[in-house]
Amino acid sequence: MNIRDRMNDHLKDLFRDRLIIDKVQRRLPYMFQLAELESSRAGKVGMEVGSLRERIISSLLIYKFGEKNVETDLPITEPEIDVKLFGSPISIKTITGKEPAGVKLIWTVDATKARQFLETWHPRFDLILVHINWSSLGGVYYIPDYVQQRIFDEIGKDKYIKLPKQGTNPRGVEISNEALKEIMTDEETMSIKIEWKKTNVQYNAFKRWVDLWSEG
Repeated sequence: MNIRDRMNDHLKDLFRDRLIIDKVQRRLPYMFQLAELESSRAGKVGMEVGSLRERIISSLLIYKFGEKNVETDLPITEPEIDVKLFGSPISIKTITGKEPAGVKLIWTVDATKARQFLETWHPRFDLILVHINWSSLGGVYYIPDYVQQRIFDEIGKDKYIKLPKQGTNPRGVEISNEALKEIMTDEETMSIKIEWKKTNVQYNAFKRWVDLWSEG
């Protein structure tokens, strides 16, 4: 059994662990709500919320598998990789909305780079995808690399990858809605269903920093 197979087994265990499933269903909405509050200004959530969400999911892996088995300090030269579990890379994506859509593969405003990406990219890493759907049902999905690659081969790169439209303000290259639906509903994809309910939170983004200034 190679390292990829072992990692697949570890992630599968994560999605079968009743303790983890219960914690994710109970705690993840609250944690993601805090991430949104921490990233908000004048009632609008900033783009930095994505990094906080990724950190929350990485922390779940650390909680389950131990800090020594989860590598989070990764070079920016690997933009698709967010964390390594037992040495093997994982991509973490989060998306908010009624239907999962708009999952970015790369962020670029350059049409030439987007076209080059289309010609050279293919799925290489296991994916943890979080579908946030406030006041309704969403979930956390484990989509193995081989599931992504199979769908990529079946429908082709032009249907799997959605390029930004010419003449618009592009926000990056995305997984197409068709491909996203296919990989999320594949029989080998694992998921934890979540009711995304918000709670009343008294949050002050400045309090901990004021407290630190007050020390000493």
